[in-house]
Amino acid sequence: MVGKSHKEWAIRIVKSVAVFCGANPGNQPWFAEAAAELGATLAARNIRVLFGGGSVGLMGILADAVLAKGGPITGVITDQLSELELGHIGVTDMIVVESMAERRTLLIKGTDGVITLPGGFGSMDEHFEALTLAQLHQYRKPIGLLNVRGYYDPMLNMLDQMVAFGFLKPKNRSLCLDAGNVAELLDKMETYEYQAIEKWL
Repeated sequence: MVGKSHKEWAIRIVKSVAVFCGANPGNQPWFAEAAAELGATLAARNIRVLFGGGSVGLMGILADAVLAKGGPITGVITDQLSELELGHIGVTDMIVVESMAERRTLLIKGTDGVITLPGGFGSMDEHFEALTLAQLHQYRKPIGLLNVRGYYDPMLNMLDQMVAFGFLKPKNRSLCLDAGNVAELLDKMETYEYQAIEKWL
């Protein structure tokens, strides 16, 4: 294997990704376009998608795109949300759980990374739980934001604010990857190296 570049040495194999996203489509067309592109790209790479199980909003668009390309996909949904979000009938591998906590755990368990599309409270809850687990050395895979047209810029600025005021270590700030397009984000995830510091307080 002599002669391989540093990047080639660093490439990680991504077989499955948890995708967090809104149960609403947002009010601009580019959010749906990004969800569809992500689903199609992951399916084309034969990367299994684990998602919230719904047929509505960006969740439904993501799932439809994966299914249209014949990609592997697993849904994890609660009893309550199965009715509210209309569990996706096209997803045959559907896990129904009792609580949101159990849902979050199953969504990232055993995955090779996390991607968060634009979303609301639920997506933020899932994204920050993954980051917290990474900071505690309980999840060592890449965690990325698909920052569609700067949607997450205010949140990324808040992370920098946490560093500036001493609530977050600079090294652990790097646990949150971000990119404005699918290809760039997947490139970052494939070359990611976990470097959370041991002493984070």
